[in-house]
Amino acid sequence: MPVKYSQSMSKSLSSPLLCRILVVCASALAAISCSDSRGNLRVAEIPATPAGAAVEIQAPLGLPPVPIPEGNKPTADTIALGRKLFYDSKLSIDASIACASCHSPIHGFTDGLPVSLGVSGQRGKRNAPTVLNAAYLPVQFWDGRAATLELQAAGPIANPVEMNQPHDAAVGRLGSNAEYKKLFAQAFGPGPVTIGKVEMALASFERTLISGNSPFDHYQFGGDKKAMKPAAIRGLALFKDQNKGNCVKCHTIEAGYALFTDGKFHNLGVGLSAEGELTDLGRYNETKVEADKGAFRTPTLRNVAHTGPYMHDGSVATLRRVVDFYVGGGSSNPYLDKDIRQLHLSGQERDDLVAFLEALTGDMPPNATPLAATK
Repeated sequence: MPVKYSQSMSKSLSSPLLCRILVVCASALAAISCSDSRGNLRVAEIPATPAGAAVEIQAPLGLPPVPIPEGNKPTADTIALGRKLFYDSKLSIDASIACASCHSPIHGFTDGLPVSLGVSGQRGKRNAPTVLNAAYLPVQFWDGRAATLELQAAGPIANPVEMNQPHDAAVGRLGSNAEYKKLFAQAFGPGPVTIGKVEMALASFERTLISGNSPFDHYQFGGDKKAMKPAAIRGLALFKDQNKGNCVKCHTIEAGYALFTDGKFHNLGVGLSAEGELTDLGRYNETKVEADKGAFRTPTLRNVAHTGPYMHDGSVATLRRVVDFYVGGGSSNPYLDKDIRQLHLSGQERDDLVAFLEALTGDMPPNATPLAATK
């Protein structure tokens, strides 16, 4: 039966008080309708602001200034908090896995495994990429599903195959810990622990994980032509030669710095089934663009000698085998990147390329190990 409104009801519906009530209700509905990078419902938070003075993150030789987002200036306290969180297994449901479990400084901030292991020994489906120099990437994860380090930071916490702890449970655990309550207050001022503050602290620490100053950097940008061995110098020439390796097409070298990644997505034909089908659709899962099937973000090559095994599925064990894979033109499939083609390189030239890749090993960032390990 239709509802009939009296004249008094009609007047009350147009009152300023009711309008304000409706605005508040609409705002509340909007607050609970926010989604994260995977489309999961997430209650909105009042944006946090780091307390204290901003600190400058110094870029080493070979790298540009570190990008810092609006609203999350790095401070000594947010970096220290992020460092503690990075190595703390409290972020996982059974306190068995920390961020550093898959991104260990011992392995160049990877885990040395083909694919990572989560809680209860669950196997992921992708190789853990290094966190070193992730601050320079335009998007995070192999498939680019997180636009920022902040959005990347909280994803593994709730992922059922990784840490498997809902964000509210993780926040509750941290908020009930007296030490963490103090550290969050120092970093962000008074207020509750929130997942947004966890993201900001972790991201601020990860922005300090910068590695450059390699033999290549001294050779290329420092003017020291003895910094690299002859084999590595020959390998650099092959790396840049369009008629030879042409690796620089995706692993970029600029005039004053080198990130060794274009930040884009490419299909190399890695991970095909016995029937020749793609076993992981990669970027396509995020964009639903047909051409993105089997495409993954170009990884940086800095410190690559210490971050194997290689490719998004960890299927290639050594750098020499990586070079051989490219020499063979990848693996044919309908979405193979147009720049992947067979290369004509001798055995010596392949060895020289490996020697160059080894010359990309840079200095480890300071203050990057667990706090307990520093005296």
